[in-house]
Amino acid sequence: MKFDRYDAVILGSGFGGSAAAYTLSKAGLKTLLIEKGDWAKRDDSDWDPRQILIEKRYKSQAPVIVKQFGDAEFKSAYHNEIVGGNSVFYGGASLRMRETDFSQWPIDYQALEPYYAEAETLLEISGKQGDDPFEPKRSGPYPYEPVPLTKPAVRISKAAKKLDYKPFYIPLALNFHNEERTICAQCNKCDGYPCRILAKNDTSVILLQKAIAFGLEIIPNTIGISFQRRKDRIESIECLDKTEMEKFKIVSDIFILSAGSLQSPAVLLRSDLGKYENSRLVGRYLMRHCGGIVTGIFPFRTNPEDVYHKQICISSFYEDLREELGTSVGVIQDIYTPAAEAVAHFAPKHLKAPAKIFSKLAQNLLCIAEDEPNIENRISLSRKTDSFDLELIKIEHTFSRNDYRRLNLLREKARKVLRKAGALFTLQGEIDKETPPSFSHAVGTLRFGDSPKTSVLDPNCKFYGTDNLYVIDGSFMPTSTGVNPSLTIAANSLRIAHHIKNTGL
Repeated sequence: MKFDRYDAVILGSGFGGSAAAYTLSKAGLKTLLIEKGDWAKRDDSDWDPRQILIEKRYKSQAPVIVKQFGDAEFKSAYHNEIVGGNSVFYGGASLRMRETDFSQWPIDYQALEPYYAEAETLLEISGKQGDDPFEPKRSGPYPYEPVPLTKPAVRISKAAKKLDYKPFYIPLALNFHNEERTICAQCNKCDGYPCRILAKNDTSVILLQKAIAFGLEIIPNTIGISFQRRKDRIESIECLDKTEMEKFKIVSDIFILSAGSLQSPAVLLRSDLGKYENSRLVGRYLMRHCGGIVTGIFPFRTNPEDVYHKQICISSFYEDLREELGTSVGVIQDIYTPAAEAVAHFAPKHLKAPAKIFSKLAQNLLCIAEDEPNIENRISLSRKTDSFDLELIKIEHTFSRNDYRRLNLLREKARKVLRKAGALFTLQGEIDKETPPSFSHAVGTLRFGDSPKTSVLDPNCKFYGTDNLYVIDGSFMPTSTGVNPSLTIAANSLRIAHHIKNTGL
């Protein structure tokens, strides 16, 4: 397999990789994007709960192995691999970090604000300015207004207001208004599913198709194995075609790593970068948000029309512990109830039948608590190998006592909202050894900062000690903050891509 020399090669097609691919291709750079997964099928099975939630139609061929919550042994977990990355499966929530979240970052909010605005425009975000009590300063309104709340969301909004909380519309990357594309049907197959009708503004739909028109080349089903360097410059990346099981190398002037906070450090750990001072921090400081769901059981069916209702967010408690702990608390979001068969499948054996029945009477609130950076939470490589003869990725993670303090504060508030909304009683999923290893909000592992003694990347996300290697996925983040990281990853990617375009470095 032979490729031309490229101006830029990008590994990974999530929010970071796709935003950079769009920017660089539009600027005329000869750009190649490498993706481990294949394109989404976009057929009826993509909205089948069994195919997607239970059997995981797009799951990786090789697992990662996870030790969490004090486990004695590592357990295997399979994550989705697909062109567009996690954006294909997320529910569209697109929130900016708050100004106070940047206190431990090498850049401030104003350095990122123009790129937040650009990302919101590119992703066609629908939102309402001014409702969020901790909304950061904006240079302009959202591109689109939100659509009216559906009945389940109205229930949560009214209850929160009665408690004097300040609910606001979640900014959403769903196509409610652009009639040049399919308009969102507001079905309940969004979170966790690829959109069969292409109405979710995931990166494969909204960014990569435009980038292809500008000349972007994409090779799916391809693993980026490792970088080869000469002195302080990366010369090539070694890849593996998963279909043909053939290895090959690609040469480029600039390399951009955006495979995610789990996979990106693994690529660097397989590369010959050990001479650099910052290499000891590769894979360290993994964060994932300390999240939990609180469920209210109501005396009626909570969503008989089966409509989308991830529309309400509450941030009223965001700053409650910052003075004491130095971080935000986080946010509460309305979130859908999975299909009854999925609820029953994942319930304990003795609760499967009642879980299926009660799922129709349930309404859930998702608590997203900021988690602290801890050097012992890490990614490393196992001695065991997968079917591609690559070392398995090892994930070791535990939450701190303060992480649980933030989560429990949000849980208490969420229970009050659900009871005020009419719930007979509430339940909460415990975060313990039985919790499935979920890393959908994984960040950290290749943090940026002002010094190679404390950071892997410089403030422009270039690997310290190299001339042409950048990292732009969520692994650059030195703190997790209390909101979904997707928009921040996209905005920072645009910042770095513009820097590369303007400087050639």
